[in-house]
Amino acid sequence: MNDNNPIPPKERYNIPRQSMKEQAAAERARNFGEVNLGYDEVKAATEASRCLQCGKPRCVNCCPVGVKVAEFVSLILAKDYLGAAAKIREDNILPAVTGRVCPQEEQCEGACLLSRRPGVESLGIGYLERFVADYEQTSGKTGLPVCAPATGKKVAIAGSGPSGLSCAGDLVQLGHDVTVFEALHDIGGVLIYGIPEFRLPKEIVRHEVDNMRAMGVKFETNVVIGKTVTVDELLDEEGFDAVFIATGAGLPEFLGIPGENLCAVYSANEFLTRVNLMKAYRFPEYDEPVFDCKDKIVGVIGGGNTAMDAVRTSLRLGARQAHLIYRRDEADMPARLEELKHAKQEGIDLMTLCVPLEYLGDDRGYVKSARIQRMEKGEPDASGRSRPVPIPGSEFEMPLDMVVVAVGNRSNPLVQQTTPNLDTDAKGRIIVDSNETLKTSRRAVFAGGDIVTGAATVILAMGAGRKAASAINEYLLTGEW
Repeated sequence: MNDNNPIPPKERYNIPRQSMKEQAAAERARNFGEVNLGYDEVKAATEASRCLQCGKPRCVNCCPVGVKVAEFVSLILAKDYLGAAAKIREDNILPAVTGRVCPQEEQCEGACLLSRRPGVESLGIGYLERFVADYEQTSGKTGLPVCAPATGKKVAIAGSGPSGLSCAGDLVQLGHDVTVFEALHDIGGVLIYGIPEFRLPKEIVRHEVDNMRAMGVKFETNVVIGKTVTVDELLDEEGFDAVFIATGAGLPEFLGIPGENLCAVYSANEFLTRVNLMKAYRFPEYDEPVFDCKDKIVGVIGGGNTAMDAVRTSLRLGARQAHLIYRRDEADMPARLEELKHAKQEGIDLMTLCVPLEYLGDDRGYVKSARIQRMEKGEPDASGRSRPVPIPGSEFEMPLDMVVVAVGNRSNPLVQQTTPNLDTDAKGRIIVDSNETLKTSRRAVFAGGDIVTGAATVILAMGAGRKAASAINEYLLTGEW
C-alpha cells in the first residue's frame, strides 16, 4: 500500500495531535448546535500525516468493526476523501456517526502505537473518520462501496439501531435483499432518539441512512416486530430466508425507591425520546410536552453517557441548576472523558459518591426534593471499581423540581414473547450459541447487540451486526445451521 506521506516515520512523532474547534461553552450550554465543529482540510491532512502506517496495525484489531485505518488515512493524504469514505464503509456503514459518538480512546486510538511514546498522543482516528464523512455530505457526492450481484436471498432485520444498520450494510454489499423494520417513525434507533442533537445531529443520521438506501437497503417504519408482524410470519409468509433481531435494550430500569411515580420523574429513555425524536429541542416550533425545565433544579441519576446526555440536555432546556448524582467517584464514571469534560465546562454540577434514597412530592403530586445518602469508597467489586458504602448519618434533603433516572436498561420482551422456542436468559435477553455466529435456538433466526448483551456502546453493537451478517451470509449460501 502506498503511504502517500513524505514525512519520515520517526519525524511523525513530533507532530502534535490536531485539536478540533468547539462551540464556546457559555454559548453551547444554551443551544442544541453541535459542540464539536470538525476538521478543515489542512487539519485533516496534518493529523493524517501523523499515522505510522504500522505493518501490524493494532488499531484495526481493537476496532469492533475492523475499519482499515491505515488505508483510509492514506487516501486522506492523497486527497481522495470520497475514496476514504468508501474504504471506511467497507467495514463501518456509519462513519459520520461513529466519528462523533464512538469511544475511540478505549479502542482504536487506545491501541495506537504513537501513544506508546511518552508525551505523544494517539492518532485522531475518530476525528479523521468524521472529516471524510462530513466532506462527503457537504460535497453532495457519495463514496459508497461496490455491492456484489444479487443472490436472490431475502433478510429481515428487526430494529434500525446501530446493530441492525451495521448488519444491513454488510449484507447488502454481499448481494442480499435486505429490509430493516423500525417500530418508530424515524430510522436510527438509539442514534435518533437517544443521543442529543448537540452530540449527533439528526441530519447526520438521516444522511447515512440515505446512503444505505442508495446501496439498496429497504426501510419500513412503524412496524413493531412481535405485534405488527411476528418473526414466524416474516419467515413463513413474507418470504424472508433469515431474520436478524436487533431490537436493543430500550426498557428502562429504576432504583426501586419511594417516590419514583411522582410527576416530573422521568426515565432517561422517555426524557431523551421526547426531546430528540419529538423535537422538543426545537420549542416553540414543536410544542412537544416535556416538563418545563426553565429555571428549574434538575437532578439526573447515573454516571454513564446516557446520564451525561440527559443532564446536558436539561441545561439546554433552561434548567437553573443541573446536577449529576452518581453513587461512585468521578474516576469510576463510565461516561466518555470528552463528554465529562464538556459537561464540566458547561456548568454541570457533579455530585459524586451520592445516591438518592427517596423522592418527596408536593400536594400536586410533583417531585419537590430528594433524600440523598452520601457514600464512601469501599473494597473493589466485580467490576474492579470501589464499591460505594453508605456513610452513617450523612443523609440530607435536596430540592429538585425534576428527576431523570439513567441507571441502565433491559430488553423489551415483545419479540421473545411472540417467538415460540426462542431461548432467553433470566434477564430476558436472547441467548445465542456464540458471540461469533449469533445463532439463536430458532433456525434462520439470529440476534445481536443490546438484545443479547444488555446495554453497551454503539460500536460494540455495530460489531455484533457485522458478525451476524457474516454468519447469515454463510447460512444463506450453504443452508447449514
